[in-house]
Amino acid sequence: MERIKKALERAGQDRLAATDVLRQTGQYQGIQSDLSTGVRYTMTKMVEVSDKTLLENRVIAALPEHKFKDAYRMMRTRVLQTMRNNGWTSVAVTGPASGCGKTLTAINLAVSLAMEVTHTVLLVDLDLRRPTVHKYFGYEPELGLSDYLTSDVPLHQLLFTPSIDRLVVLPGRSALPNSAEMLRSPRMVALVNELKTRYPDRLIVFDLPPILAADDALAFSPYTDCFLMVAESGGTKKDDLQKAFEILKNTPLVGTVLNKSEAPTSGYGYGGLAQKKKRFFGT
Repeated sequence: MERIKKALERAGQDRLAATDVLRQTGQYQGIQSDLSTGVRYTMTKMVEVSDKTLLENRVIAALPEHKFKDAYRMMRTRVLQTMRNNGWTSVAVTGPASGCGKTLTAINLAVSLAMEVTHTVLLVDLDLRRPTVHKYFGYEPELGLSDYLTSDVPLHQLLFTPSIDRLVVLPGRSALPNSAEMLRSPRMVALVNELKTRYPDRLIVFDLPPILAADDALAFSPYTDCFLMVAESGGTKKDDLQKAFEILKNTPLVGTVLNKSEAPTSGYGYGGLAQKKKRFFGT
């Protein structure tokens, strides 16, 4: 009897673990959660992130009283409306060249989307040449997407939630020299397909490398529903932006963020980041 009891206990623990893993990987649909009260994670690592860390790293969408929070709310609403109208569940964030602020935009977009109580959000660091998303939360993961792609590491061991309801992060951790090949590898494609199709209440934000710096974004473009382009005012050249649009011409573009703009706030404009102004406009 004692052996049977222990076996039943182990089976129950295995079912609980499997349920949580399936929720995180988008494969579980049997239990509905009240997203308005947050999501209970039993295996995903919980990382406590202070407001000070968020402020220092400019993750202002997570700060309830920050004066520029409405900037990301505006961007979130425009992006979310377009995605819902088209039945899209994933968006990849990129820019023509480095320094445009695409990673910070991806993070703040994901946080803003997670503030909506109708869905959960998975933020995936696909900048496998320079994975830095985790650093904005003051966290150094022991494992990341690079380990998943190169080793037999279970996905649930990589995920963490940064003290923000309905937001889970899949960090990249370490750089991969063959990043473009890894992004279109069968293991990566299978993972993305599962994440996108098996969990109807989850939105996915991918942070990708700059388009003109490598072929990573182009290699991954068939596996995301749409792109959000980030350009730096005074830093991104018009020719580079046009080249980036041309490279992604076969993938829907949900919009463009003009980062660090000094233009007055009007129309679609709104206050921006780091005492600068940002504008979001459709293309």
